[in-house]
Amino acid sequence: LKWHLIGHLQTNKAKHAVEHFDLIHSVDSEHLLKAVDKAAENLGKVQNILLQVNVAGEESKFGMEVDAFPEIIEMAKGLSHVRVQGLMCIAPDYENVEDVRPVFRIARALYEHMQTKFPAGQIQYLSMGMTHDFEIAIEEGANMVRVGTAIFGPRNY
Repeated sequence: LKWHLIGHLQTNKAKHAVEHFDLIHSVDSEHLLKAVDKAAENLGKVQNILLQVNVAGEESKFGMEVDAFPEIIEMAKGLSHVRVQGLMCIAPDYENVEDVRPVFRIARALYEHMQTKFPAGQIQYLSMGMTHDFEIAIEEGANMVRVGTAIFGPRNY
């Protein structure tokens, strides 16, 4: 089994996440990136991660800003205990699912840019799309989707 952490990760939980997960999908800030690197160093591990970008700029969503992304890529390249393997984004929950297409196109462009900044083959995952919009995400280049609602049903909040 390979365990993936796909939810929001608080910095103070980075050590526990690094202990238990093979891939962390939600590294959403420079501060968290450094915390994951330090936790992995303390465990003698190289932690696989995805950088989470808030492409739509929604205040209700986690993820780094698109403008900060190039700087964080450069910082991540210098860390020895994390291995960036791709990008993750969560699109807005639009009433008309077609409205997510431009968000996914921007994420795809960021992903393709990442591939030029890291060694060949390292950036392999474009994680975008959920139960309600995964078909469009796949059409726009996603090779990893999150479909928990389709499997487990809607959450009770």
